[in-house]
Order: sequence, then structure tokens, then C-alpha cells
Amino acid sequence: MTGLSGSGKSTIANEAARILFDAGAHAYVLDGDNLRHGLNSDLGFTDDDRAENVRRFGEVALTLADAGLIVLAPVISPFTAGRNAVRRRHHDAGVPFAEVFVATPVGECAERDPKGLYAKQKRGELVGLTGVDAPYEAPESPELVLVTSNRSVIDCAGELVSALSHLWKTPS
Repeated sequence: MTGLSGSGKSTIANEAARILFDAGAHAYVLDGDNLRHGLNSDLGFTDDDRAENVRRFGEVALTLADAGLIVLAPVISPFTAGRNAVRRRHHDAGVPFAEVFVATPVGECAERDPKGLYAKQKRGELVGLTGVDAPYEAPESPELVLVTSNRSVIDCAGELVSALSHLWKTPS
């Protein structure tokens, strides 16, 4: 799941994981913020570090998916090349992959601002906020575009689970 900070990626992923769990599926939310505190704590926010963050993230997601989990991976992932590389790794390993674009306008993300990043950027305390003063390349052909404006988290999560159900349901 890719989108700007504050777009709703993690919130939707957590609700989708709950829906999947209730349906008897084994799902895991691999959150970008959590990996930044551990495995990727040595990375900053340069373009190269952001690319390496996504590469490592993709490898962990691939390992978990290969073990049979449905991995919901909310991460900003600002560059098309990084997302495409993760897609190729999954494809080469025979592991399903779907790019989900959580399409929330930057203005709405700034209004939500759950981490206070947009406010810090506006005050000049933060440089390099993706989608504001650092690049974000929106997906050109994602498997799913989730438009969050004027929609509930439950509706968005339900749409996600419905769209991805072919990847995790076993044939009868």
C-alpha cells in the first residue's frame, strides 16, 4: 500500500487485517513506521535511503508472504522504481503481489496530519516531506486505487479485502 503520510494506509491495513482474521485468514500488517524503528533504523530520508528502505521492506514482506501470510504493507514508497523492483521480486518468487494506491490529496493528508509532520514542515522544522518538498511518484497502474475522501475506514478496508480476495482464497 503506497500513499502520502496521513493518507490512511496503516489505518486501512489494520482494519483489513481484522476483517481477514475474522474470515479465518492469516494476515500481518508490516508497517513502514515499525521497520524504521528497528531493521531500517540506520536509514535516513535521502533518496538512496528511501529506496533501500523499500527494498528491505519488500524482502521482509516477501519472506512473510512466502511463509503463507497475507502481508498488508503500508509504506509511503515514494519511487516507482522501488515499487516495481519489489513487484519483480515477488513475481520471480511466485508470490502474489498487488500495488494499492491510497489516493488521498496532500491537502487532506495535511488536515489529518496524525504525526504532525505537515505542521512541522510548514513551520520550517522539517525538510523533505514526501509529496510536499520531496518527490512522490504516484502509481501509474496499481491493482487498486483506494480513494479515501468522504469514505469510512471500514468501507476502504472492505474494498481492499474484496479486491485482493483472489490472492488469498484457496480454490474449493
